Amino acid sequence: MDVSRETAARFDVYVELLQRWQGVKNLVGAATLPEVWTRHVADSFQLVGLGGAACRWADIGSGAGFPGLVIGIALRERPNAHVHLIEANNRKAAFLREVARETGAPVTVHARRIEDVIPELDNIEVLTARALAPLPQLLLWGKRLIEAGTLGLFLKGGDAEHESATVRDDPAYAVELLPSLTQAEARIVRIKAVGTSVVNEARSGHAG
Repeated sequence: MDVSRETAARFDVYVELLQRWQGVKNLVGAATLPEVWTRHVADSFQLVGLGGAACRWADIGSGAGFPGLVIGIALRERPNAHVHLIEANNRKAAFLREVARETGAPVTVHARRIEDVIPELDNIEVLTARALAPLPQLLLWGKRLIEAGTLGLFLKGGDAEHESATVRDDPAYAVELLPSLTQAEARIVRIKAVGTSVVNEARSGHAG
């Protein structure tokens, strides 16, 4: 992760708080905690580059903040950057707010259901999710945003090929599978609505 010293220090605070809260809140799988930097932080961070110059992000099912809070911390020094974190679990939402306070991450935490928050969001450039639901369900939640030009970037495991096959037959969407930089078997599903102009796409090195 190529970040400034200040950003690296904020990530240190994030991981320290995660480890402190883990014993009480069980925020991530206990077996993954020793690999938190690669399994969770770096895995989430790779989406920042795929978003190009995007400033307005929304992350659904944020959980312990992967990938949304990682993106928020990474973009703290980018003017006008803001990330909406949607997490209905109040305990996890409390953790997200605590990390945001301690790191100064430009995020808003919505402790509500995804389907209640999405209709209220406008001008979102990138929509993200990680280990949340099958791709068709992610598209159902994000349909309004994606059809308006939002780019979808979804971190998926080894089932990405199978899940994307169910969507590739839909002429309304352009779907691309990108390799993960942190897990050989994982993929990043990049999806946009056909006929829309994805915000920042021309400036993204991964535009298709």
